[in-house]
Amino acid sequence: MDNQLKQNRRILKSYNKAGKATVRSSTLKDKGFDPHFFTHYWKNTKGDVYLFVYEYGFLKKMENQIEKYVLVQWQDYMKKGRS
Repeated sequence: MDNQLKQNRRILKSYNKAGKATVRSSTLKDKGFDPHFFTHYWKNTKGDVYLFVYEYGFLKKMENQIEKYVLVQWQDYMKKGRS
């Protein structure tokens, strides 16, 4: 489990250089990313639930019938909603 979390973190970090990015889920999964392994989650005011692997988060969404992940980095304002 710990190895998968570390691998997920490495993958998310490599695709999220600017603090926010959108990537096809197949791209991450091809690198070994497993979305079932995460450390915590955060829900925004719209009700979207971001899953986090340490400080890197992801949100699954469909765009033009393609499954993608919105990648974010943990921000101080998220502390209130940390679960």
